[in-house]
Amino acid sequence: MSWHFTDDHTAFRRTVHPHLSSDPVRNTALLTLIDTPGQITGPRGWWRDPVDGRVAGVVVVLPGRVVQLGMTGDEAARALAEVLPGVGEVAAVRGEAGTAEATGRAWAAERGVRLFRLGELAPPEPAPVGAVRLAKPADVPSAVGWTREFARVIGEDPDADYTAAVEGRVAAGRLWLWEVAGEPVAMASVSPVVAGQARVSLVYTPPAHRGRGYAGGVTGAASRAALDAGAAHVVLFTDRANPTSNALYQRLGFRPVVDHTAVAFT
Repeated sequence: MSWHFTDDHTAFRRTVHPHLSSDPVRNTALLTLIDTPGQITGPRGWWRDPVDGRVAGVVVVLPGRVVQLGMTGDEAARALAEVLPGVGEVAAVRGEAGTAEATGRAWAAERGVRLFRLGELAPPEPAPVGAVRLAKPADVPSAVGWTREFARVIGEDPDADYTAAVEGRVAAGRLWLWEVAGEPVAMASVSPVVAGQARVSLVYTPPAHRGRGYAGGVTGAASRAALDAGAAHVVLFTDRANPTSNALYQRLGFRPVVDHTAVAFT
């Protein structure tokens, strides 16, 4: 990819200033922002032309997950949606109409969700180490913490109070934990059966426990619980831009149904 990102504001300014100052009128917003770096709270980067290596595009992320583009070509704008790190769901894209719209369309395509429906459940083989169990009231504090981290990953509010929601899932027997040597290492929830369908959600594994199959184990167990509860259709949503989770769910027997995206009017 030709986008490059840095946390070093001095290096960023030194790299992009010649490009921005080549047309200071069109780049007025970025020129002001890079001289007041406290307003830039997220990634900052530049696009190099693949032919001659010149800087040919600039981006910064402002408070509220607002993406601000400098003078940037459509190719760079479309590519940005695939590589912009650590932002989650973007609230707005600002810039010249053509490039902002190109970025917005690409971002919507990359950042939407995909609905999957379970065909024939195929539990992980071999099964991961450990076993599944229902969450208990004593698990609520840690499950609330995991829910906040899950919210952060999917671009929702990580500071919201999820205690009541988690307590409700635990009381209803709808929150499952994968446990290894007495330690919970992953979780998944399942909704009540409504109109013959139930939805698996809140699939989360803390970073220290990833890559060991625990998400597959707990998702398979939650799916089995939904089938046992009478669900004719077990479904889930996954981030279209996350190839790891998409591949996992398909190994378990889930198949794509339809893609969803969100359109915000401001």
